[in-house]
Amino acid sequence: MREYKTKICNCFENIKTLFKVLTPEELDYLSQHHACLHVKKNEVIYKEGERPSGLICLSDGKVKIYKEGFGGREQIVRLAKPVGFIGYRALFAEENYLASAMALENSIICVIEREAFFEVLRKNSNLSLQIIKSLATELGFSNSRCVTLTQKHVRGRLAESLLVLLETYGFEEDGHTIGAYLSREDIASLSNMTNSNAIRTLRQFEQENVIAIEGRKIKIVNMPKLERISDLG
Repeated sequence: MREYKTKICNCFENIKTLFKVLTPEELDYLSQHHACLHVKKNEVIYKEGERPSGLICLSDGKVKIYKEGFGGREQIVRLAKPVGFIGYRALFAEENYLASAMALENSIICVIEREAFFEVLRKNSNLSLQIIKSLATELGFSNSRCVTLTQKHVRGRLAESLLVLLETYGFEEDGHTIGAYLSREDIASLSNMTNSNAIRTLRQFEQENVIAIEGRKIKIVNMPKLERISDLG
């Protein structure tokens, strides 16, 4: 289990929006029981099989949640953006993590001590309802993705993955470039396909003027067509 050491930063200030339902006293209590961790790009935050030591909140950066399958093949099951919780299902289930988390870029996480968080949770029913809503939203997303990854064809899966990236991280200032630069391997993992299939399908999309590619940057050129490919599966 990773030991989280406190560093001087404003990570707790950044995540206060996650705890709007708390009283000033409850917020102050949690702020006294948290640790801040700066993680570098491609650094593992927690590994599948480890035991949660607290509530992990993503304060800044981008994170992928993934499982390793047969032959070490990676499957991305979720993408996280700030500010938000990661790995909290295992914390509430009192289980080991069923997946791993890795930073897609330099990131900052805030870890609230388990007992301190549960003490506040037991006293504040509004926080409990907020957590339940968040878990329910994630469950709905997971159910939808399960159908996509098992029933859609290659083009439909890749199109939807690009839309998931867009929904999660939005556009850059130009209004066309997806705000996350994933490797071809990560795009393939997110779409449940081989690297070669992902590369070939991305090239097809570019030839059809659906997207434009510049290194790891992907620009959406024809949004209606991309959405249509995703819908048709």
